[in-house]
Amino acid sequence: MRTISPGRIALIATCALVLIFLILPVLIIVPISFSSARFLTFPPPSLSLRWYQQFFSNPAWMQATRVTLTVAIFTVIIATPLGVAAAYAISQSKLRIMRFVHMTLLLPLVVPIIITAVGIYFVYVRVGLVATMPGLVLANVMLGLPYVVISVLAGLQSFDPAQEMVARSLGMNRLRSFFAVTLPQIKSSVMTGGIFAFISAMDETIIALFISGGQYQPLTKRMFTALRDEIDPTIAAISTLMTAASFMLVLVASARQKKAG
Repeated sequence: MRTISPGRIALIATCALVLIFLILPVLIIVPISFSSARFLTFPPPSLSLRWYQQFFSNPAWMQATRVTLTVAIFTVIIATPLGVAAAYAISQSKLRIMRFVHMTLLLPLVVPIIITAVGIYFVYVRVGLVATMPGLVLANVMLGLPYVVISVLAGLQSFDPAQEMVARSLGMNRLRSFFAVTLPQIKSSVMTGGIFAFISAMDETIIALFISGGQYQPLTKRMFTALRDEIDPTIAAISTLMTAASFMLVLVASARQKKAG
């Protein structure tokens, strides 16, 4: 009979506790979103869809939803090709400066987000991009770019560059051989990077607090304002919808990676 060592038991128990700690807020928010009570109460006294109806019937919430989706979509459209091009250049180049470029592109994941937000705000004040859609999109492109670069680099590491060299030896230029040979084989990594860039743009809060305003306020900014002014379960309903959307997108990305593998 196989015995499990005490160290392995401790590791499993620690992982289980961490997972429970991470999942617990979701397990509380989801029931609250279906509460019939006027305020946030757990457990809910009874179940109701009134707060989802409140969300979908409120013009302010719908405007914020449109802003969030627009920013996220344009972030993917811009960040994905830029990230693919950067990852391809980093993987192909032998120059030392490409290491610096690689590190620079990953800085948004390393630098504390509050410092990034303050820096973006002061730059935007000078160029007039505060409370504008282009400003929101550009800021989220910067934050989403590292996810695309990391994902595509991982895909390129499992790709045999000799296949592209063969295509180029047969008369294709570098650009055509990339689209004909390389891109179809790393498309799962590209889609995964795009999905995580979308999630990053949809969930970003700190930078939105600094640079959004007026009619260009994403859901996260409006949720923060609503929590400050009046707390009601509409916030829980929106949080549940955003969590569900993020979870579904992660499942899609995971499925694409498994299919590619």
